[in-house]
Amino acid sequence: MSLSPTKGNFVIGLRPRVGIFRALSVLVLIGGLVGGLLISDRKEQQRATASTLAAQAADAPTAATDASDRTDAQHKANDAAAAAAAEAQAADAARTKQPASRSDNRGAPSGPASGGSAGPVPASCQVYTGNRATGCTLMLQWGFGMDQAPCLVSLWNRESGWNEKSSNKSSGAYGIPQAIPGSKMASTGADWKTNPVTQIKWGLGYIKGRYKTPCGAWSHSQSTGWY
Repeated sequence: MSLSPTKGNFVIGLRPRVGIFRALSVLVLIGGLVGGLLISDRKEQQRATASTLAAQAADAPTAATDASDRTDAQHKANDAAAAAAAEAQAADAARTKQPASRSDNRGAPSGPASGGSAGPVPASCQVYTGNRATGCTLMLQWGFGMDQAPCLVSLWNRESGWNEKSSNKSSGAYGIPQAIPGSKMASTGADWKTNPVTQIKWGLGYIKGRYKTPCGAWSHSQSTGWY
């Protein structure tokens, strides 16, 4: 059976069009797939970006807290260092200012009259009485000259009035030489609390070791108020 010329021409003309439609369908399908992939990639990138931002936002308070803790720790370390430096400076000043067994924070000594001056050099120790006479005699035995007697008498007049039981409650100074503490005089004798001879010997040893002479100790006492 043969087709009429009109139908044959229609079929021949229809085939190219079907091919074009198929090609367009394939292109549309490919375009859809590509578009879907692009959209999927974009969404994945958006999710990754959102996750990154969320993580950074979560870490921000921790970082701020760590920075604050480090700042507080540094401030505390600086304060501790400053306090330690101040304490060391105060200790150095105290060591420089105060002798080993004396203190300028004694207050007025208890006991008889304090004060006095060096005065003229006596001819002998007989011009003194009581503990002063004993002190003058022991002073000569320690190798000091008579010219040192007025200084020694004036020094211990100021400190204790030559009272072997003179005690300063605020500083712990005790005895004729006002040793701080009084128990230091035990190195000279166990009877240091009541025996003026023991106290005077200890005091002369202290003066000789630190000021060389009674007048050296008296001069220091005159300028500072302690020896």
